[in-house]
Amino acid sequence: MTWEELHAEAMRCVRCPLAATRRRVVFGAGDPGARLMLVGEGPGAEEDVAGEPFVGAAGRLLTRILESVGFTRQEVYIANVVQCRPPDNRVPLPQEVDACRPFLSEKLHMVAPRILVLLGSTATRALLDPRARITEVRGQEFHRDGRLVIPTFHPSALLRDPAKKRPVWLDFQLVRRRYDELGSRATTP
Repeated sequence: MTWEELHAEAMRCVRCPLAATRRRVVFGAGDPGARLMLVGEGPGAEEDVAGEPFVGAAGRLLTRILESVGFTRQEVYIANVVQCRPPDNRVPLPQEVDACRPFLSEKLHMVAPRILVLLGSTATRALLDPRARITEVRGQEFHRDGRLVIPTFHPSALLRDPAKKRPVWLDFQLVRRRYDELGSRATTP
């Protein structure tokens, strides 16, 4: 399957009830060849209108976080566990996550990031461990499917609890260090 075919299939998706209430499918954004990929929970109201992930208040904060460690949104790839907005921004139901899982799995396969940052508990449970607690695993390094996986708090959690900003800052400094190490290994004979 090509990137364009995956995108077209996602735009037609009716695998779960979220299709009936969405305005737009939020496929993802950024560089589909990025070495760094971030995965959040699902689209909010602003994302549902724009058709792009992380464009609301949490998205603006995520952009500032990325920029603070030297990344732009254009050089990373950003996706969500589910591509359609759950009503009232509720947490996606397990069957909704399962319905969207093939799309996320294919994106992970096609982007093939070397580093995967999981934003919040929904992404962490979907891609790392269904029993994981974000407060216990954030900032730790895991290796899955040949890539480094680093969970951290979702930017919306920082908007609700500013005390989480420092841990996320430390997590993204770790992401930057590991990313830079990838580049130096690539240039070492």
